[in-house]
Amino acid sequence: MLKINSFLFGCLFLASSPALAFQADGCGAGACRDCHTLNKKEAAILLQDKVTEVVDVKLSQVPGLWDVEAIYQGRKVPLYIDFSKQYLISGNIVKLDSGENLTQKSFVNMNKVDLSRIPLDDAVIIGNPAAPRKIIVFDDPECSYCRKIHPEMEKVVAQHDDIAFFIKMFPLAMHPAAYDKAKAIVCAKIESSNDRALTFLSDSLSGKKLPAPGCENDQVDKNIALAKELHINSTPTLIMPDGRVLPGYKGADKIVEAMDLEQP
Repeated sequence: MLKINSFLFGCLFLASSPALAFQADGCGAGACRDCHTLNKKEAAILLQDKVTEVVDVKLSQVPGLWDVEAIYQGRKVPLYIDFSKQYLISGNIVKLDSGENLTQKSFVNMNKVDLSRIPLDDAVIIGNPAAPRKIIVFDDPECSYCRKIHPEMEKVVAQHDDIAFFIKMFPLAMHPAAYDKAKAIVCAKIESSNDRALTFLSDSLSGKKLPAPGCENDQVDKNIALAKELHINSTPTLIMPDGRVLPGYKGADKIVEAMDLEQP
């Protein structure tokens, strides 16, 4: 029975062994991977009790394995299935010669977001709207960690005028009052000004009551639907200019450090 271990913990070191060698009368003189196949449907059957969905399957650069991109606990994760289809690997795979963590690299790349999918007209902005480097933040107006990260975002823009934060309202179901507050904040942005919306958001994070939404629109519902499509299920979640997704609270230094690690 296949079993997923704690994801992204520990390292798997693969060593060659006569017991693991493929026999000549099995695959012939060609590459052994030429006679092995695994498609998404078959992988989904193998992992049916372990993941929500299999997104993609391809041959791994590690001999004898397939790379499987799957949805697990709401996130895309890299998993590996061996050619025998009897073993599932869910730990880190690291190249011995370079130390490169192939699993971590896959995790980052498969969770990158196409920024063109995220409209910003409703976003509450911290910093200069014309700043060349934009960080998108999915935020809940009653989230304690969102309250904690807001001063850190203000520190970043105070020290780096080329960075701005565009905050999308994403009220979580665990905060029932957050939905109406999110609508009030979005209405303030659309109907009044960014400054008023930012004041509303700051007041909400401070525990103050907000007035009822001043308009009727479905933007908050669209944000919730978009977050689901992007596999974003927690707040705060930062999306960097290169599309990398960074969930959870980050201090100002860590945010700037992540910016400096931008990938082409």
